[in-house]
Formats: sequence, C-alpha cells, structure tokens
Amino acid sequence: MPTISMFYGIVICMYFFDDERHKLPHIHAKYQDYNASFSIADGALLGGDLPVAKSRLVQAWIEIHRESLLADWILAINGEKLFPIDPLR
Repeated sequence: MPTISMFYGIVICMYFFDDERHKLPHIHAKYQDYNASFSIADGALLGGDLPVAKSRLVQAWIEIHRESLLADWILAINGEKLFPIDPLR
C-alpha cells in the first residue's frame, strides 16, 4: 500500500489491484486510529471513519488533486509504481 501524500497528520494511500471492493476509484486515509476510504470522483466517504475536520481536509485535497489521483488510480489497479501527490498546504 504505497503512501501518496501526507498532511496534517493524515496519511493518504492507494492499494495495488484495489478495484474489487468499492468498484470505483478511491483512496484510503489514515489518521491516528481512524481509517476511511473516499471516492476520487466526488470525495464521498465510502467506508470507515475519520474525525469531521480531517474528512473535510481530505475532501478538499481530493478536489484539488483529482486528475493526479485518477492517474495514480490507473497505475495502482495495474500494479505499477505510483507518483507522490503534493500535500494540502
């Protein structure tokens, strides 16, 4: 599970070959003991749990980096090396 970005204590990852469970492009966000999955298309929470303020940061970051996230998604589902994406500043 490559880490593609980190900001405000949140670690953003994508799993290789991870297109079975949610059936759509998504990222995994980890913060302390919390884990959640978010849709790349619209930032919707797909599963798991994050504090509300951290979820909003992740959703804002997805909005800013959607094109890069979709490019990394294609690489991830094909098991290829992912590119890091700038953190939220």
